[in-house]
Amino acid sequence: MVEINRTYHLEIIDIGHNGEGIGKIDGFTIFTEGGIPGDLLKVKITLVKKNYALGQLMEILTPSPYRVEAKCPVADICGGCQIMHMDYQAQLDLKKIRVAETMKRIGKIDPIIHPTLGMENPYEYRNKAQFPVGISNGKAILGFYQRGSHDIVDINYCHIQHPINEGVAKTIKEYIEKYKVPVYDEKTRKGLIRHVVTRRGYTTGEVMVIIITNGNDLPHKSALIEGLKKEVPQLESLVQNINKENTNKIFGRVTKTLYGSDTIVDYIGDLKFLISPQSFFQVNPLQTKALYDKALEYASLTGDEVVFDIYCGIGTISLFLAQKAKKVIGVEVVEAAIEDAKRNANINNLTNTEFYTGEAEKVVPHLYKKGMKADVVVVDPPRKGCEEAVLETIVNMEPQRIVYVSCNPATLARDLAYLDEKGYKALEVQPVDMFPHTVHVETVVALYKKD
Repeated sequence: MVEINRTYHLEIIDIGHNGEGIGKIDGFTIFTEGGIPGDLLKVKITLVKKNYALGQLMEILTPSPYRVEAKCPVADICGGCQIMHMDYQAQLDLKKIRVAETMKRIGKIDPIIHPTLGMENPYEYRNKAQFPVGISNGKAILGFYQRGSHDIVDINYCHIQHPINEGVAKTIKEYIEKYKVPVYDEKTRKGLIRHVVTRRGYTTGEVMVIIITNGNDLPHKSALIEGLKKEVPQLESLVQNINKENTNKIFGRVTKTLYGSDTIVDYIGDLKFLISPQSFFQVNPLQTKALYDKALEYASLTGDEVVFDIYCGIGTISLFLAQKAKKVIGVEVVEAAIEDAKRNANINNLTNTEFYTGEAEKVVPHLYKKGMKADVVVVDPPRKGCEEAVLETIVNMEPQRIVYVSCNPATLARDLAYLDEKGYKALEVQPVDMFPHTVHVETVVALYKKD
């Protein structure tokens, strides 16, 4: 058994779900932040539990062949990226291995798993940023939370965000300091400005800035607007969202537009989308198109199919499918997302869509009982995966094909095991690197009826 406060030599053999390096000492698992497979580290044990211990990286004795210098100077403390110090091709390989191992361990299945689809330039890819705002030494700071805490790492430029955020951050800081605008304190629940959120249309360049406040009035609005217009020429919208709740949720219920439009516009392929302050829209447009193209390929539509798109969000996949299908039926629990889906279908002149609001485990069985069936089913559930009632109804519908889009390999493998027992075989699996330099991976799976 390892001892707390003692130092050990530790070879890193894997990476954990939060990006920490994993090694073993006499068969006992040690998690160490900053380690990657192939590293030999000197670590100090800081915590010992029954089945694992935590180690603090003291020294890299022998660096991994996959280790590179992270572009970002605060990558080792910022919570935004976990593996920027790992060669990008090695990141892609790691994600394929993780998907494959999870399929075997949890799903007890062994489908064809293709190499992870990566990016030519895996930087500056995010079209949305969420910055907590704080005060340090009397100065306004704006950045990301430090790993494992709510301490803010002050950032002027982030390598995975669009450079436009640099101008936004500069303007907000100057505005707070010049006009002595109070910043929200989580402990005292006093102060005004809580968060700043930015959204940018990848194809249009349109920018929306959202200021989240702990109060109704934003002082010196005109000065803020002029400052942002000067620093961010592509500014299309400035929005205030009011959140007076004692909560970790960023957005409150009330939103008002202070300048410009209520929405910005972006495209995925030929499809046009209106993006409102709280719309769910994938943060990596290039990889989103790669993901949806693969989902469309796996759906193998001929134009005669009725397709169910379950957990459809604002209808992004639905509209891709509607271009090739006879009819698409979308189901989503968030009412505002369904309104966005209907609006996006209208602006793209796609009249072969229907959208229903409600919990998928209730709505999908209800539609099936009414006689509605699918030839092809697409599911894109949250991290917890599909409810069993949803899977059971899909099986009862007897579609020829199922396309499963997932952000969590573990719940994906669990659900694929269920579907395999019920007669649907997972033939192909395509990992997609939606979030370079993080441990997250999106996956698209093609399933077919076994008969």
